[in-house]
Amino acid sequence: MGDSPSLIAVIDDYEPGCDAVSSLVRSAGYRCVTFRSAEAFLKDGREKDPGCILLDIRIPGMDGFDLHRALIRMNWEIPIIYVTASSETHYREQAFRLGAAAFLPKPFHDEDLLNAIRNVLNGFDQTSGQ
Repeated sequence: MGDSPSLIAVIDDYEPGCDAVSSLVRSAGYRCVTFRSAEAFLKDGREKDPGCILLDIRIPGMDGFDLHRALIRMNWEIPIIYVTASSETHYREQAFRLGAAAFLPKPFHDEDLLNAIRNVLNGFDQTSGQ
């Protein structure tokens, strides 16, 4: 990507939350693109080639885990940070089994999300369960 800032894809159907995360990501100097569904991302995301995905679990249609599995089947290796209100332990465990880079339950601190993004983009392993 050269010197341009990394592109972050946000996939969340809750518009106010998606817009807030997008604004935060942009304020940290990253480029950001938002999708309201997994299907919309699959249709348009590969062309945009994001550096990582901020993904909600509970989205209409294909949920976050289904999208993650689809990306694995497509051999599209892209770091996924789950950002979700679904904080139950089994969701966290399933996310990490699929290879999640990080899992942040909502509400989260802005700096926690930005640190997770920085770590993912810099290649740090976050599977410790932050």
